[in-house]
Amino acid sequence: MHIFFVVTKWVKVWFLTILIAAAFIVYLNFKNSPLPSTDNSSRFSEESHAEVVTSFFENVPTKGECETDIPILNDDQWLLVWHDEFTNDCIDNSKWNLENWDAEKNNELQYYIPENVVVEEGRMRLISKKEWLGDSEYTSGAVHTKGKFNMLYGKIEMRAKLPIGKGVFPAFWLMADKEDTWLPEIDIMEMLGHKPDEIWMVVHWLNENGRLMSDFDFFKGPDFSADYHTFGMEWTPNSITWFIDGEVRFTSNVHVPKEPMYIYVNTAIGGNWPGSPDWTTTFPTTFDIDYIRVFSYKENSLYDKAF
Repeated sequence: MHIFFVVTKWVKVWFLTILIAAAFIVYLNFKNSPLPSTDNSSRFSEESHAEVVTSFFENVPTKGECETDIPILNDDQWLLVWHDEFTNDCIDNSKWNLENWDAEKNNELQYYIPENVVVEEGRMRLISKKEWLGDSEYTSGAVHTKGKFNMLYGKIEMRAKLPIGKGVFPAFWLMADKEDTWLPEIDIMEMLGHKPDEIWMVVHWLNENGRLMSDFDFFKGPDFSADYHTFGMEWTPNSITWFIDGEVRFTSNVHVPKEPMYIYVNTAIGGNWPGSPDWTTTFPTTFDIDYIRVFSYKENSLYDKAF
């Protein structure tokens, strides 16, 4: 009997010790564990969480495959209303039309083809080549926004590096958004490839007798084919002001267009003004565009008055 009580006593002590140790281990685990998460997603499986996220964003508009994020532009005066940053490796067809035609105006020598417009490395490239297509000795690239975007007053700016060479004629301009006419026309930037340090700024219109009229000036600066520069314009009902690298270079108050106009960007080859390429002209040559941005005045609503 004595032995039985001794054994029983030690069993009780051993059992109690085990309980105390177990309780101590539970306490340590509780103390060192993280606080419960307040993230509701932790209550769902991975599949359920995906469904919740999808449901949350189902009414948020998604960007097109080639659309780019809106740049952060802090400005008290201007509101960004249209832009292309060319950060994806494809043309945004919701914004641009690619020309595909044998340009006959001004005795130019190029055939515009979509294959000569590419987006790569954060830029749109208009490529000009010496190659026959139809009756044209050269091919080149041109894009425009007719039927997709036009502007009436506001501000527009392009950052670009221009092509060089005799007979090479890059241009950034606005054209009247109507059929069967090129006029009025605002040339934000024109450059003759054999004068890469000279930028022309022009407004064209027809007078009452149907005669072509122009108001223009040019700016002589650095070699605009050597690096990127900005070319812009502010357009009001009473004036057009041209900017190069942020500085005012020319203002015209003569026959300011008062109708919607769309964007046109191209590289012509040859023609009445630049003349034909010669042995000094190297092909292929490229017109590299970093971005194009259009702004409205902030005091206007997005498409009220100015657009």
